Amino acid sequence: MSTEHAPSNATEYIQHHLTFNAYPVGDGMVHVDSVITAFVIGALALGFIWWVARGATTGVPGKRQAFVELMFEFVDDTVKGIFPHGDRHSFMAPIALTVFVWVLMMNALDFIPADAAAKVTGLFSDEWRLVPTADVNTTFALALAVWFLMIFYGIKVKGIGGWIHEIFCAPFGGHPLLWPANLLFNIVEYVSKPLSHSLRLYGNMYAGEIIFLLLWVWAATGVAGTVAGAILGAGWAIFHILIVVLQAYIFMTLTVVYLAMAHEGH
Repeated sequence: MSTEHAPSNATEYIQHHLTFNAYPVGDGMVHVDSVITAFVIGALALGFIWWVARGATTGVPGKRQAFVELMFEFVDDTVKGIFPHGDRHSFMAPIALTVFVWVLMMNALDFIPADAAAKVTGLFSDEWRLVPTADVNTTFALALAVWFLMIFYGIKVKGIGGWIHEIFCAPFGGHPLLWPANLLFNIVEYVSKPLSHSLRLYGNMYAGEIIFLLLWVWAATGVAGTVAGAILGAGWAIFHILIVVLQAYIFMTLTVVYLAMAHEGH
């Protein structure tokens, strides 16, 4: 955070750290900070896994290899219990691993104190939101990608005719008088999936970001505030580890569930 833009009170401090680096595009805005941070974190995640895989050995694994193998097995076991359709290693397990690692690392940026992050991001812009998953545009974009994959696999597995037939004839039956009810039911289902998928992750990460900012503000109010803020911040950070990992796991699990449902017929 540059000194000439330093907030003068707690409200300005929080508002400053909740302001996106937005770039106007047509009638909308692109949150440059969320896009760049998400791509950088994704590249780092790929680079880390590639680095470990490159040095992998069939002998006694090192700590890095053991950690990555444990993560691979954890994701693969999760996919195995949800997706019984064909070879899960051809696409489903890799996409689940990608989603889990990417979302987990983006969530983990919440542990970096806002002012510490601002010393780096301030070199590029005075306004920079560091946690992409605390931006509903990011989580909705991820959920929409899963939604399009769900439709793609629904059509690929059932054919365009079978997919349309399912839209109009399931779950209440194929009688023409039931077509409107089936269509309405499926529209609600298709709309609710990306909404719930994205908002669950966004809501938890945004709430965590707000709590951390409140603690950073408190820590700047004097010696007593610094001590209290440090203690509460450490406690919240320990609890937030569960939220960060759990939300990444839930997002990955729902991804696999939705894609598995696309392979099934009513």
